[in-house]
Amino acid sequence: MSRIGTIARRTFLFGSLAIAGGVAFGAWYVSRPAPNPLKPGDGETSLNPFVMITAEGVTLVAPRAEMGQGVRTTWAALLAEEMDLDLDAVTVIHGPAGAAYYNSAMMGGMTAGKGYDQSAFRRSLGEALGTLGKVFEMQVTGGSTSMRDGYERMRVAGAGAREVLKMAAADRLGVDIALLHTEAGHVVAPDGTRLPYTQLAAAAAQFEPPDIVLRPRSEWRLLGKSLPRVDMVGKATGTATFGMDVRLPGMKFAALKINPHLGGGIGQMDATAARLMPGVLDVVTLKRGFAVVAENTWQAMQAAEAVEVEWLDAGHPADMAGIEARLDAAFDGEANSTLRDDGNVNDVPAGATAVEAEYFVPYLAHATMEPMNATALIDGDGLTVWCGNQAPTFVRDHCADAAGIDPARVEVITTYMGGGFGRRSELDFSVYATQVAKTMPGTPVQLTWSREEDMTHDFYRPAAKARMRGAVKDGAAVALDAQVSAQSCAAQALNRWMGFAPGGPDSVLVEGMFNAPYAIPSYRARGYIADLALPVGFWRSVGSSHNGFFMESFIDEMAVAAGADPLEFRLDLATREWAPGAAVLAAVREMSGWTGPRGAGVGRGVALCYSFETPVAVVLEVADQDGRIRLNQAWMACDPGIALDPGIIEAQMTGGLIQGLSAAMMQQITFADGAAEQSNFPDFDSLRIHMAPRIEVRILETKENISGVGEPGLPPAAPALANALFALTGTRARRLPLGDQFDFVL
Repeated sequence: MSRIGTIARRTFLFGSLAIAGGVAFGAWYVSRPAPNPLKPGDGETSLNPFVMITAEGVTLVAPRAEMGQGVRTTWAALLAEEMDLDLDAVTVIHGPAGAAYYNSAMMGGMTAGKGYDQSAFRRSLGEALGTLGKVFEMQVTGGSTSMRDGYERMRVAGAGAREVLKMAAADRLGVDIALLHTEAGHVVAPDGTRLPYTQLAAAAAQFEPPDIVLRPRSEWRLLGKSLPRVDMVGKATGTATFGMDVRLPGMKFAALKINPHLGGGIGQMDATAARLMPGVLDVVTLKRGFAVVAENTWQAMQAAEAVEVEWLDAGHPADMAGIEARLDAAFDGEANSTLRDDGNVNDVPAGATAVEAEYFVPYLAHATMEPMNATALIDGDGLTVWCGNQAPTFVRDHCADAAGIDPARVEVITTYMGGGFGRRSELDFSVYATQVAKTMPGTPVQLTWSREEDMTHDFYRPAAKARMRGAVKDGAAVALDAQVSAQSCAAQALNRWMGFAPGGPDSVLVEGMFNAPYAIPSYRARGYIADLALPVGFWRSVGSSHNGFFMESFIDEMAVAAGADPLEFRLDLATREWAPGAAVLAAVREMSGWTGPRGAGVGRGVALCYSFETPVAVVLEVADQDGRIRLNQAWMACDPGIALDPGIIEAQMTGGLIQGLSAAMMQQITFADGAAEQSNFPDFDSLRIHMAPRIEVRILETKENISGVGEPGLPPAAPALANALFALTGTRARRLPLGDQFDFVL
């Protein structure tokens, strides 16, 4: 049986997919594609990794994970647009792990510089370097890159399929291909003869696609419109399969406990009481903890609590005072990153007013609604891993290593995931499941983390400090010297993924700080890596999540020192630097009625953040409600260049803002006695519906190139709120969470 046939047989995610006599189409030629991971058997034909035509219709094998951001819907629309299909005629499944599914946009971003000032040559160079993703098998969903990666890729795949189908029809009918057109999954002849794609697929496999001209935007039927989500029915009816929904014959269930001193080992352990509890099958010792296997998850979790264990210290600073001391000490060392150094920040014009401030943000957990989980089975075929993940090739390789088998014998089945935000790009939960399954060959084992294990064993958004210095004169900014100290989440994550991290400046550390689109004559941004080994990783919007707060809070302080309106102050700086940045500011000024009357007890704050090549401006209004503060309304404007699905973009902007406000108001991970203090949502709360502001989103399309929307809505949230609180109360917040200083309506 073929590889794709095995996938279809072994997982319900692929349903009743039948590809006998079918053919996969589309081509993406960049030094030729990587080997096709779909291995067809008798009667099966595959031309490339992305698109199959089967007896049942067209199936898109999507290489990007669906975690609520709508990637499956838009990728399907990109394909359907060129193939003349309705959206509901395309079935979407997640592809297997394979180099062919590399993310070209992620590696291509290495040449971005500030991003908004990128020349055509530099962008072309980045696209060429994007093929390095194939070398490193970077099949990663993240960095708000899915649409940048797929925008042309999927349209080329669809157009190639369309043209070879027409070539097959022309050959069968004996007519000139120029006389044929496609419509609703058929090739149509001048006399009205309609040949369905399913009948032409096998013959079409014999043809090479001609040179392709993509359809102009004026002819789009689907793209540019808000479409129904292809995963909507499954998620609304509870039939969509998430990692925790996987059920296999003979499955057993496991829970784990890992040393709360992150990175520490285990000493003496006594599992006698746990082994005697009902349903318990085994207790498996792991490098830094243990797992209990039982007949169901509840039994496993209860038994895990009964294990007596000595946790060894990990050597981290014991508390937040020690951690902040390390952040402070980093400023005394050499800067790792100085990616912007315009003018001379020490040569301030005479008569200028100096401004200085220091800011702090805490560690943050990802806190996905679906805790970490994975199911693993080791049998005669090799290893199969079911889990929601953002990096299946890395999951494959690391689980192969844990199982002691060749990666070619590992199959990774990527389910839907109940939140990712970067956490499911990590590998620990899949590797732990594999280690447990290794002790029970032939038996599928589902490992589910408790909420407490999940939150206290994260790869956190790093805590960070900023020291800001600037000067204003004649109502404008004339100098800005920005410094940030934090751990390097990029270096840690890349080392976990690939075993090494590239040298050179860490752009992630200073993103959102060195590339704010403001024309300030003397402008320097430096990043310092703190001497801390607490586990950190990519958290939604990464460096921009904290640098947005630092930059836009300080820009606000500079505006006050200059005696200028905060929005007009920014608008002047952005207008002289980059038109799209100015345009989103102008949009929220108009949307919010910024210059109009506000009434007593109302404060408004503004922020402009540029991240993942997308500028987003936010105006947030807060109000005094009987001595407590309510979030009234928010106005957002963004410019992703090309709005492929306005409904999805609006949802991502809204979701990013809500998550950013939640973190700004009430979320933090603190450490005491070397362990995280917060362990569940009562300690790490989020906005509820009644607490959230009304949100209005406007989408602009003035930028030349398409950019991401999954993360850029988050960075402006904290500074817009902090600036609104200053406007309302006169108190300037320089530390998060804001709930430690202000009394919000909860």
